[in-house]
Parts: sequence; C-alpha cells; structure tokens
Amino acid sequence: MTSVQAPAVTPIEERGYAHPEVLVSTDWVAQRLKDPKVRLVESNEDILLYDTGHIPGAVKVDWTTDLNDSLVRDYVDRERLQKLLRSKGINNDTTIVFYGDKNNWWATYAMWVLKLFGVKDVRILDGGRLRWVDEGRELSTETPSYPEGNITVGERDDEKIRAFREDVLEHVEGKGQLVDVRSPEEYRGEKTHMPEYPQEGCLRGGHIPGAKSVPWAKAIDPETHAFRTANELRKLYEGDNSLRKDRETIAYCRIGERSSHTWFALTYLLGFDNVRNYDGSWTEWGNAVRLPVER
Repeated sequence: MTSVQAPAVTPIEERGYAHPEVLVSTDWVAQRLKDPKVRLVESNEDILLYDTGHIPGAVKVDWTTDLNDSLVRDYVDRERLQKLLRSKGINNDTTIVFYGDKNNWWATYAMWVLKLFGVKDVRILDGGRLRWVDEGRELSTETPSYPEGNITVGERDDEKIRAFREDVLEHVEGKGQLVDVRSPEEYRGEKTHMPEYPQEGCLRGGHIPGAKSVPWAKAIDPETHAFRTANELRKLYEGDNSLRKDRETIAYCRIGERSSHTWFALTYLLGFDNVRNYDGSWTEWGNAVRLPVER
C-alpha cells in the first residue's frame, strides 16, 4: 500500500517532454516487478544502501567497481560491460530501468555509460529511490539471481555524448555553450567540492570560462523528487540561462555524475540536439597545468 504522505506528481506523459518514454513512474515499475523482460538496476552514491533494502527484484551496479576501469581513469571496455550486464540476467530484449539515491545522480550516470556502448532500451525511474520510499512501497533485502543473459554490447563510442579536455578547450575557444552544474559555491571557487562534502579533489577552484551556472538539482522538484515539467525546464535552461537547444552543449561537474543528470534532462526531456558530458570535469580541469579558470 502506498503512503498518503507522498505529494502527487503530474503524470509523465502530461509534462511535455521530448522523449517521455525514457522516464517511468513508480506505478509503472510496481506493475512490472515480476516481468522477466524488465530489469530494475539500483545504482547509488552510497554503495552500501542497496543491502539495506531495494525494490524487489532489483540488481545492483556499483559505479566505482562495475563501470570504471580499476587502473586507468576510464570506463570498462565492451567485453567487461557485456559480461556485467549478462551477469544481471539482461538480454537483448530487456528493458533496463535504473534508479538510485541522490535523485538519480548515479542512475543517469549509469545510463550515460551504457549509452556510450549503444545500449538502446534504458530508462530512468522518475523520483528514484526516494520517491519509491516516500510512497511507502515495498523494499527487499533479498539479492536476486537470474539466468545468464545474452545481451550483445557494441564497441564504446566516445564521440557523440562524451567530451574530453581537448574538446572542452576547443569549445571554450570557440565560445561554445557550457553548463556548470555544480553548486554556486563551487562555481565561484569558494569550494572545491559540494559544501557538505570534504573539500578535496583539485588544486584550483572556479569554473571553466564562459560556463553558465545551472546547478543540477534545479531540474528536480525537491518535494516529489520527480523531474520538473518541460515548461519549467525550458524556463530554467533556455529562458533564465539563454541556452539554445540547436547549439552544441557541454555539461560538467566535479567527476561527471551530476552533469550526467543534466545531460539526461537536456537530451531526453527538452530534446537538445547535441549534448556531451565532460566526465573529466573539475577534478581534471582544476588540476591541469595552464588551463584557463574563471572566478
């Protein structure tokens, strides 16, 4: 039974998104908990949270060990990602639904990584873990086991949705459209990490020259944890910050997870034509020699 305390949300299909099909509601998930063609995947910042209780049937993807190479700062290759997904019982015809803590930071990050490999049917649970819990829905501590899947993963393509340092520098020199999704304190150079976190990770604070400050969380309704409507998002990005959907856009944060959230909102909810996530973000830019910094 769901809780009466959770504020109501506008149905996804009524919010005016460019691609509403990539978001699913808690009701949609609840109706498909036993659907063998739907695989729920929890991906959190807190890597121990899954063990305290998760949506029944959901598997876990650890962003630190499952998606990242353990030696080189880069993502796993095709073979390792394919092995990971198959071990979760994911087939070529499986609908993958990511959700997680922090209003889906790491869920959108995991989705972005899968999109580098061309995985097609990947969706996000609107409101994430917090929405599911607020509605009083069931959690399970049982770790499910599924038969080996048969999904075939393509080679990783870093061209379309990923930006590297050299790409960003060229973008800056060309007066390109940049979005800094960190906190205002990080943007101004007063902090080198989010205010509530240890201040570590880079030698210089500030922002990439020309970047607009649009903190990622502004895309979320803090009461419902759901994404804001398309009209609200257009006002935020296009109205208040003069971003144009027909121009190439690069988003960044500190290590790429918060900016993947904004990449998702711009790409799928507003239909921006060309958005890339700079996953090197401020831990690279703020430590690199002679790269330009503004405050």
